[in-house]
Amino acid sequence: MSPDAVAAALRAVPRRRFLPLRLRPRAPEDRPLHIGHGQTCSQPSTVADMLRLLDVRPGTRVLDVGAGSGWTTALLGHLVGPSGEVLGVERLPDIAAWGAANVARARMPWAREVPATPGTLGSPRPGGWDRILVSAAADELPTALVDQVAAGGRMVIPVQQRMLVVDVGDHGVAQVSEHGRYAFVPLVTDE
Repeated sequence: MSPDAVAAALRAVPRRRFLPLRLRPRAPEDRPLHIGHGQTCSQPSTVADMLRLLDVRPGTRVLDVGAGSGWTTALLGHLVGPSGEVLGVERLPDIAAWGAANVARARMPWAREVPATPGTLGSPRPGGWDRILVSAAADELPTALVDQVAAGGRMVIPVQQRMLVVDVGDHGVAQVSEHGRYAFVPLVTDE
């Protein structure tokens, strides 16, 4: 994936469409914006950094954990295209319903947002996900999510405010690298 693909996705899927009406004039600000229930829509530069680290390509199957307003789910939908699949999960039902409506308006039927299954972190699937994006900070690397990365896949997740890239090899062995410090809302790992 070229860095230009992320820039093109950010132009094609404007943040303002995924914000409450009162916040839409602030969409160009490079800062997180509160969307209710203690949640935020991440700042554009952070989202761009995460998407570049995730290295999403057309046809990829992606899980978006902490999908919130649906902006990252729609950005991922743009990157994977109609041959891919994006599932956004959000633990707060009100935010999940609003995010699902936002994603539906983006008219990418291969991308959708759903409420998270209570007691389940992520969304396990046979064979795993090619890519997992996590937009909330964990206290430690969640094994439950690492186990959902397909062989040859990648996860980008903030852990204790450090951005980690988790690459899972063809034999299921995970290698972790660190890519800077970022501030995120906390990841809730158990209900």
